[in-house]
Amino acid sequence: DLVTGEERKFADPSGNPSPHISCTVEMTSVSTPYEVAIIDEIQMIKDPSRGWAWTRALLGVIAEEVHLCGELGALNLIQQLCLTCGEDIEVRKYKRLTDLRIEDTALGSLDNIQPGDCIVCFSKNDIYSVSRGIESTGKEVAVIYGGLPPGTKLAQAAKFNDVNSSCKIMVATDAIGMGLNLSIKRIIFYSLIKPIVNEKGEKEMDTISVSQALQIAGRAGRYGTQFEEGFVTTFKPDDLPTLKNLLSQTPEPLTQAGLHPTADQIELYAYHLPNSSLSNLMDIFVNLSTVDDSLYFMCNTEDFKFLADMIQHVPLPLRARYVFCCAPINKKMPFVCTMFLKFARQYSKNEVITFDWLCRHIGWPVQTPKTIIDLVHLEAVFDVLDLYLWLSYRFMDLFTDVELVRDMQKELDGVIQQGVVQITRLLRNSETGVSSGTGVAPDEDEFALNRRKQTYLRGPRSPGIGRGKLTERLLAQGLLTPNMLQELRKEWKQGGNKSNEEGGDDDDEPKKTRRKRKT
Repeated sequence: DLVTGEERKFADPSGNPSPHISCTVEMTSVSTPYEVAIIDEIQMIKDPSRGWAWTRALLGVIAEEVHLCGELGALNLIQQLCLTCGEDIEVRKYKRLTDLRIEDTALGSLDNIQPGDCIVCFSKNDIYSVSRGIESTGKEVAVIYGGLPPGTKLAQAAKFNDVNSSCKIMVATDAIGMGLNLSIKRIIFYSLIKPIVNEKGEKEMDTISVSQALQIAGRAGRYGTQFEEGFVTTFKPDDLPTLKNLLSQTPEPLTQAGLHPTADQIELYAYHLPNSSLSNLMDIFVNLSTVDDSLYFMCNTEDFKFLADMIQHVPLPLRARYVFCCAPINKKMPFVCTMFLKFARQYSKNEVITFDWLCRHIGWPVQTPKTIIDLVHLEAVFDVLDLYLWLSYRFMDLFTDVELVRDMQKELDGVIQQGVVQITRLLRNSETGVSSGTGVAPDEDEFALNRRKQTYLRGPRSPGIGRGKLTERLLAQGLLTPNMLQELRKEWKQGGNKSNEEGGDDDDEPKKTRRKRKT
């Protein structure tokens, strides 16, 4: 059986539980006895956001044998953790079965791309520009990045792996580093700079780690693929010495495993501090808890607190509030956050979140995307459906239309696949102002303005306010609406004070938009 946060797929067509289960690490049962448990990618125990899930699985799974797979850098930490539990550990080291060679020259130009190449980028903008550049030479490209639905990723991977397919080149993010079997001859790092989250939960740009470089480079020439040898290089000549240095090292030894406050612990604090918000309870717990920092660290709770603050005004029992805040949400996607808040409100009113209700609020049915903004919105809609399914496993009495939502996901996956296949056309349409108006919901929240954004972004250039890159960024993130932009232009031309005196009723609509945006 396959178990994730959103679904359980039974190997037996009749739905009987299988004696073997494959699951995401967060879904590991710590109450069911097993003969053997296998935990993959154990080096993720150090991850600032998700490390706690590997710690929980390692220390909590009830199994006669636990097999751990991962980097050598995790070995010392795992030995120390096992020592505290009185567990024996046996170490087996395996060598790569095919050669991996670092080339002496960088790619330099997209004209030098060859069949079997995979260009790895660390931003969506690079994915778009590189894909378009390669397709302009007449070559077909497969695209994989983290925001795509699983079905779309698998379809793109299958197209690239098919020896009879005309698609021989892939452009991807480091999403290919785990969980996908790809027949890659050469990995090309488009850049070695990647946005990372520091210990304070802040994003910053930094060179990729030795671990990341080895993980990604290792996808080239894997044993069992059509290539008996793998190659790796960079796009820019200046990056090649850095890459050689990274790949010549061994992964940094891990020193700490992640932890996260449990619902029971937070409820205990809430009993003594009944007037504190969930976000404050998390802060108090983290600040007062004593952690053995020789082995453990407290995982970053900023995303959890972000969601807690968002639904703080919604009346919910503490346990339910905690569960809602554990939802796997990208807080930088306004439409997903908006729907998360609506789900919480419906739950607080004890109202069933039906298929019809969901269709009204996500603008279903959707249309085939015509621009990149349309595609990004459809990815957000897919995440909303994922969120519905995730909540349905925790609150099955109110999130009831599971099978209908699964059908919606399958249909939406197909629509997104069509968009990814035509990604160059979407980029071209984005520049010419074509849009499908995909996903417009009746109440027109932030993402509902997508169909009109192109007009504002691509109109005639003028030296006034509202045509710079900052404006485009704010519009794309949903922090600025076209109505607000119009008002800013008026104030820029007429002067702030004069505009306040003469604006009259024209100010009403922007104010309503601001109130909606803060909800």
